[in-house]
Parts: sequence; C-alpha cells; structure tokens
Amino acid sequence: MTSSIAYTWGVANLERTLADGVVYTVHYTIDAFDGTYRSGAYGSLGLEPPEPDSLIPYADLTLELVVGWIKEKIGEEKVAEIEAALEAQIEEQASPSKGAGLPWAG
Repeated sequence: MTSSIAYTWGVANLERTLADGVVYTVHYTIDAFDGTYRSGAYGSLGLEPPEPDSLIPYADLTLELVVGWIKEKIGEEKVAEIEAALEAQIEEQASPSKGAGLPWAG
C-alpha cells in the first residue's frame, strides 16, 4: 500500500476498585486511518495490581500512561500483529477481493 496508515490507540473504559482506585481491566481501541479508509479494533486487558509504592492515584492517570500499560502488557509482537491486521483490512477496502449482491438487482 502506498499511503501511510496512522494508528491511534485509545482507552474506552477503565474498571477499578473504588476503595483504592486500582485499575484491574482496561478496555482499549485502535483506529487505523490512511486518509481514505478506516479500520478499527477493540480489546480488553486484565491488569495485575501494582506494588503499593508504585500505585498511581486514579485521578492522576493519563491516556498516554494507560496506553503505555496496554502496549507493554501485550508486547511489541502483538501490537505489530494487531496493526498488520488493521492494515490488511484497509487494503481490502481499497482493493476488494470479494463482493456480495444480486446481479439482477441492478
């Protein structure tokens, strides 16, 4: 594919315990856009509780920090696999290899 694809990782929701604010599940999104075509993915990821001395208060969490947790937890190889799958979906949109319909329906 000749155009470059921008990948945007986001966080759809965080599940946490209210007593201490510890996040135990992250729901994340990945958006791929080449300027014309778009594809996306959604996932959920369970997190282990942090050590007490490394706990970041819930109110201090940022999108960048949580996306960093996601990418670190799933690893570089899985990040690359997800992005490659989204790229393949965009390539299919740009040059379809399959179709559907009825030839007599116009």
